[in-house]
Amino acid sequence: MNLYEELGVSPDATQTEIKQAYRRLANKYHPDKQNGDTKDLERFHRIQEAYETLADPVARDRYDRTGESSE
Repeated sequence: MNLYEELGVSPDATQTEIKQAYRRLANKYHPDKQNGDTKDLERFHRIQEAYETLADPVARDRYDRTGESSE
């Protein structure tokens, strides 16, 4: 999974752009807003993982170098 694609941002996105993309997607796919759709729940978890990695400068640098998230 490409974390940048998951959030819909480019690899040179700023922290603000990453945060905005996360909030928009998290709001859309949040489990409280879904009717038990497991695909949307899975997407929500992928969005969370992407944000957790890309919002942390150390984890983001590691992901950029290795292509692996800390999860």
